[in-house]
Amino acid sequence: MIAIACLALLGSASRAATVAPPIYKDATRPIEARVDDLLGRMTLEEKITQITAIWEAKATIFDSKLQLDPAKLRARYPNGIGQFTRPSDAKGPVSPRVVPGRGVRQTTDLVNALQRWAVNETRLGIPILFHEEALHGYAAPGATSFPQAIALASSWDPDLVRRINGVIAREVSARGVSLALSPVVDIARDPRWGRIEETFGEDPYLVGEMGVAAVEGLQGPGRARLIGPDHVFATLKHLTGHGQPESGNNIGPAPVSERELRENFFPPFEEVVKRTGIEAVMASYNEIDGMPSHANRWLLHDVLRGEWGYQGAIVSDYSAVDQLRDIHHITDSLEGAATRALAAGVDADLPEGLSYATLAKAVREGRVREADVDAAVRHMLDLKFRAGLFEHPYADAARAERITNDAEAKALALLAAQKSITLLKNDGMLPLAMPAAGSGKTIAVIGPSAAVARLGGYYGQPPHSVSILEGIRTKLGTRANIVFAQGVKITENDDWWEDAVKLADPVENRKLIAQAVEAARGADTIILCIGDTEQSSREGWAPNHLGDRDSLDLVGQQQDLFDALKALGKPITVVLINGRPASTVTIAEQANALLEGWYLGEQSGNAVADVLFGTVDPGGKLPVTIPRSVGQLPVYYNAKPSAHRGYLFTENAPLFPFGWGLSYTRFEIGAPRLSRSRIGTGETVQVAVDVRNSGERAGDETVQLYIHDVVSSVTRPIKELRGFQRVTLQPGERRTLTFTLTPHSLEMWNDQMRRVVEPGTFEIMTGPNSVDLKKAVLTVE
Repeated sequence: MIAIACLALLGSASRAATVAPPIYKDATRPIEARVDDLLGRMTLEEKITQITAIWEAKATIFDSKLQLDPAKLRARYPNGIGQFTRPSDAKGPVSPRVVPGRGVRQTTDLVNALQRWAVNETRLGIPILFHEEALHGYAAPGATSFPQAIALASSWDPDLVRRINGVIAREVSARGVSLALSPVVDIARDPRWGRIEETFGEDPYLVGEMGVAAVEGLQGPGRARLIGPDHVFATLKHLTGHGQPESGNNIGPAPVSERELRENFFPPFEEVVKRTGIEAVMASYNEIDGMPSHANRWLLHDVLRGEWGYQGAIVSDYSAVDQLRDIHHITDSLEGAATRALAAGVDADLPEGLSYATLAKAVREGRVREADVDAAVRHMLDLKFRAGLFEHPYADAARAERITNDAEAKALALLAAQKSITLLKNDGMLPLAMPAAGSGKTIAVIGPSAAVARLGGYYGQPPHSVSILEGIRTKLGTRANIVFAQGVKITENDDWWEDAVKLADPVENRKLIAQAVEAARGADTIILCIGDTEQSSREGWAPNHLGDRDSLDLVGQQQDLFDALKALGKPITVVLINGRPASTVTIAEQANALLEGWYLGEQSGNAVADVLFGTVDPGGKLPVTIPRSVGQLPVYYNAKPSAHRGYLFTENAPLFPFGWGLSYTRFEIGAPRLSRSRIGTGETVQVAVDVRNSGERAGDETVQLYIHDVVSSVTRPIKELRGFQRVTLQPGERRTLTFTLTPHSLEMWNDQMRRVVEPGTFEIMTGPNSVDLKKAVLTVE
């Protein structure tokens, strides 16, 4: 009997040793089964943890030196941590100028320490999802800073955007982060809005193509809904109407109809959802027709999940669930805000989870169904499994240091800046001749944006940023005498994080202008660098942190600086470094040359110098219409036929049209040729366009294709972009470009709000911008 008992015990031990791990820990099982298994094991408190995050609460788990305190961590978060907001910052929403953020190794050390605790010390071992900002580069110390989104849109080069986001993904992923809060695919229809710099411009088609490219760069191509090494999940922002807020004020109501949503605001989001494996979508702060997006079930459930078939997670913008109570007043409590957002389909409450923290109590007291919480938790767990966090939660600090801001990244940052610069005007002054050695030439580099590389909002902190002054000095060496003067100060402080914004002292600025005039008096030519600071155009995220404007004129006394320098009678080139379009009417008339740079990233100075002195031919095109004054707003190229009849005492045309951009060479673009002049409503047509470089130097041209539905059952825009190709041509080189117009290209929303192709006549137009177009006629039967 004893022997039998011993054998039984041994058999039991053997069986225990070979018991399979839980399904959710088995990487060979389907993700859906793993989610089901894990969800079934979780307590209500553990579930709530997965749909909340921590940001400002970081301070409660760090010691006095901002290092992780394991004892505090265990005591405060016994149920684990679902999401950890921005591990690269020091302790939450604080300017890195006040409290420096974490470098590469510091971030990876923090991420790994948190993951070891989550995986090994919490009951179920659920890894943490880390997210970071990565709009135009990883917004962290040491990372590569690329041109701002509106500058990248000016490249009209989706492949470039794809490559850039591939580098961004590599730098973010290397620190152990799986989710990037980008790209922004809101169309921008009000340049008073400080966040216009974060967008790809005003046109749904251009924004959609750039958005698809950005997501493919971050996640990898295809629709696999999985990320591999060196990639991260993207977050599609912000669904929707955000880019045309009332009065241009951030988070203001979006005064748009369902037709406007479907024709203009929805298409970029729909393109990304249907063409990529996007796994996270962020709702927008604004309301539409009385319903804030975070409480809008029609928007988040019926349209996003229903019509478009989206399967991923829906996350909140920062504190936007709380704002259902605090700003929109559609509830009087955080619990009410959580209930409304959860019912609408918001899966995670970022950045802190203040509202969703109330849900456990609401479930226990019967005011919220646990099944609704489970639905949100399911999406967040699914995201973690698809990110591979259960198998690979840790980062390699040595590799992260090795690949961050490496030679490849810096070279790409330079190329991106070069391709983003747009030449708005040139009377023949540019390119500037390279001075001969010992020529004695003097070049005056003047302006508040000459000696600093402005990076724009959601910026990183690259190891080195090249100012325009530095770029020109490096370019010319001892070939010329370079003199510099600040000219004016725009704002007293240029810290994007700082709440208060104060204009510089006019008295001091008059002194600076006088100094600039004296510095430039003996110069042969003047390069004037003006525009915005990171404070004069930015996200206005609170009443005490504003960023929108009621004017598009240059801020402060920059116009006075230009006038004083122009009076010297010297040749003058103006370089705009800014976040929003500027109504520089006088400057556009009087400057010899005008370049639009936006924010060009860490290599901005080298890129500007290359363009100024002709090493690089400018090939950028405007992704937005630049108005003459704020009185023209709203103004965008794809207006309805009844819009913009004209005004008394001023021109009706904008200062510069959508798609505008000049070159140092000349291009000839032929009329479009159709493969067929008549097609059925379900058929496609090929459009061929010849483009030739008829100048004496190589350069880039972007051929743009627009359509116009001549007669329709509901009003249609006067033109709509439906294709573009940027090409580099050598002198004398000719190329034939081919575009394909599909039924999707010709679709419209009819009076029954159904998407159809109506028979009729379409004008097919091609050219270098939205104004100078040649056309052919297509009949759809």
